[in-house]
Amino acid sequence: MDSSDATSEGMSQDGRTRQEAAVPPQQGPVAAAWEEEGAPGDAPPGPTRSPLGTGVPRTLFSTWDGWQDTTASKTAPEDTATGTPCSEGPPKPTPALPDPTGAISSPHGGHEEQEQQQRSEQHDGSASLLWVAQPGLLFQEDKQSSCHPLSLSWVLGYNSSLAVHSLAGGEDRVLLYVCSHTAVIHDVPGGRQYHLQGHANAISCLCVSEDRRWVATADRGPDPLVIVWDAFSGIPVRTIFDSHPGGGVAAVAISRDARYLVTISAGRVQKVCVWRWTSPTESPVCGAELRPEFGLQDFVIFNPQNPYEFVSNSKTQVIFYLWGDSGLQYSTPPLTKQTFNSVVGHYSQSAFHFNNVQALTGTSAGKLVLWDTACARSLSEEAQVQPHSTKATKLVPMQRSSITVLMVLESCVVTGDVKGRVKFYNGQLQLLACYSHSGVGPICSISFSKSPPEPPGASSACSSAGSQPFTTGNFILSTSDATVLHVATDGTNFEKVMEEAKKATTAIACHPRLALLAVGSHCGLLRVCDYQQPKCLVSRIFTEAGIQCLSYDPEGCFLAAGFTDGSVYILDAISLQSCCEAFRFSRGTVTHVSFSHDSEYLATADKTCAVTVYKRVLQNGQRCWEHLAGLHCHYKPIRSILFGVQLDSNEPRLLSLGEDRQLVEYDLSSSSKDRLVISHRDRVEQVAVPLCLAWYPQFGTESFILTANSCYKMKLYNTTTKMCRKTLLGPTYGSPLEKIQILPTRSTTEPQKCYLAYITQDKVGLQILPVDGNPHKSSAFICHPGGVSDLACSYDGRYVFTAGGSDRTVLKWEVNLKSWKTISTMCSCAAKASTRWRPDRCQHIFPWRKFLL
Repeated sequence: MDSSDATSEGMSQDGRTRQEAAVPPQQGPVAAAWEEEGAPGDAPPGPTRSPLGTGVPRTLFSTWDGWQDTTASKTAPEDTATGTPCSEGPPKPTPALPDPTGAISSPHGGHEEQEQQQRSEQHDGSASLLWVAQPGLLFQEDKQSSCHPLSLSWVLGYNSSLAVHSLAGGEDRVLLYVCSHTAVIHDVPGGRQYHLQGHANAISCLCVSEDRRWVATADRGPDPLVIVWDAFSGIPVRTIFDSHPGGGVAAVAISRDARYLVTISAGRVQKVCVWRWTSPTESPVCGAELRPEFGLQDFVIFNPQNPYEFVSNSKTQVIFYLWGDSGLQYSTPPLTKQTFNSVVGHYSQSAFHFNNVQALTGTSAGKLVLWDTACARSLSEEAQVQPHSTKATKLVPMQRSSITVLMVLESCVVTGDVKGRVKFYNGQLQLLACYSHSGVGPICSISFSKSPPEPPGASSACSSAGSQPFTTGNFILSTSDATVLHVATDGTNFEKVMEEAKKATTAIACHPRLALLAVGSHCGLLRVCDYQQPKCLVSRIFTEAGIQCLSYDPEGCFLAAGFTDGSVYILDAISLQSCCEAFRFSRGTVTHVSFSHDSEYLATADKTCAVTVYKRVLQNGQRCWEHLAGLHCHYKPIRSILFGVQLDSNEPRLLSLGEDRQLVEYDLSSSSKDRLVISHRDRVEQVAVPLCLAWYPQFGTESFILTANSCYKMKLYNTTTKMCRKTLLGPTYGSPLEKIQILPTRSTTEPQKCYLAYITQDKVGLQILPVDGNPHKSSAFICHPGGVSDLACSYDGRYVFTAGGSDRTVLKWEVNLKSWKTISTMCSCAAKASTRWRPDRCQHIFPWRKFLL
């Protein structure tokens, strides 16, 4: 079955169908509660929605109260400042709907133990994990072996253009960030990760609720998804399919009470939709289309004091929205250079002022735009149903450098700029504090640590004490140059939490004897990491050019690196120090590099279709490398270079495969200085284009070379005569195989069991050998929707690594051969049992078939 069929069935990359990903486990109690009492958040909204600055209706539920019935919410104490129910934790759960909050403390003192006992009695191990989840539950569970042939084990790198959120309070550093199509919850001190897998496209935006429990992610591409996750348990509690089929989602935000989502599409004609995600309905509450002249609206945020109001902005236009029973209405206040006779610049981010009267927008000119209503506000129903009108009332110059981040906390305004400075202002925009460091780049996001709830009466005590000095909690900074820092506000200590590649990650290589992974990127950063206990051991930055390819020699002593400027470095495998001067014999980017089995030869291929060979020689009593010869042997791009061993001797042999359909073998023993000899040149394809090459394991007396072409065919060629001995159907998962590697095996009980690891344009997979065209003997999983650039296998065959190129990430996949053999055998038996095999019939016979599509 080809990948187009698999795509139509909506498979998520973690092996579950999209329908399964959208439904939390054991949803029976929730569905019953929805049918009896209505969906959470469907309670009557109280008074008519208010316009800008009129506050929140007094009966509007808070985040946790929204999951309780109306009677319970009425008993909660009220916050006199906002007029909303004050809830430091949920009330006592009702029998009809269990309390979803788990370990959140209850405002009813002395009842915690009783509630926990009630909760355990009600669930008794049979209820959904969602209702009993607690903070940190993700990392407390024992890791169980996956039923998939490949399971994501670790990610290296992240999308630095998206925000990094802090999910924990105090000194705990639990971060949420995006890596390609996966959201990662990373416990930094504990060295643990949990992966929220469900998107088939790269995640384009994400947001987090006020209490750090609910996470919403959205993607761009075909069949886009919006998924709401429970950050305590990792369960996807709601999946919205085809929210914006025109191209995906450009921006998403969640209201402060965590009941509503707003999404903005990424198409030319953008559409804004408001969703009540706690409701089982599939359609949005309301929506509206925006005109293209407004620009790409890529930022949106709710009014924290009014969930029926939000604001979005592009680089050139700010839009204010108000939604209610009459639908979604918006206004586009104009602002030009002539408005205040001053340069405005491009808009970056917007936020509502904590006084619930005004709104702010940061600009690239270092200014803040102050927005206010154009007419007096009224609480009458006539005013509420009319589109609210706002205008720019002031343009406040704050600094000379561009403002990239704007946030409004409970009592201050926070900005971040391109120089890495974080500034705090009071409500009148007077500077309170400034945090800066020389090594911090342009700020992309700021996330404050979750502060514990204040004890009862703390607010009144502070107000009676008079003016207090400015204080704020610790926060997390992420920069556009892929650095995450933890800032302790008590001592202005900037501590690096993560530092990743700033440009495309295109090269990876595994050490042949140790658990080491070398990673190279176009920014010139070369790192060697321990992938058993994920940490960086040593790194080196090359400022001249970017790294395009890497390779260890079979002994693990050398590491060769090919660069974008055509240079080749031979480094010590441990210290990364140069073993000799860099070679600069290639006129284009070096695309492939490989060592011979005895580490005596090194061959490279570049974009000018040339193969260059280097040899290890003895000079002045020391072993060193020198240039042997080079040759333009292909007239189209070279796809693979491969060293082997002669059948009748231990001498190395070298082959190259190009898109010109030529397989070229070189005579290294007859080659001399500046003269590379070709021993054979064979045309291996007539119509299709060969894409990759590997030595086929020895299953009999005849030796083979394995190739894969652009028509999804795999061919076996005799290593001596180059005659095609067999043509078979290869894996068909949307695109042909781009690179293949024989998976190393350490099994002594089954020496003939071999496996092939491969990558396609956006997937990684395994193939059981020997190849026989059986589609049940291959599987594939989405790894990098934007394209895979490289593949590497660990020396013991336990892990497969993929590099994502432009997404600047490396994924570590754990191999589970036992489950893979079981699944493939069962699927093959089920297919043979049917007189005429059909995918749907096979799934009914053996449901695990859907994991392989």
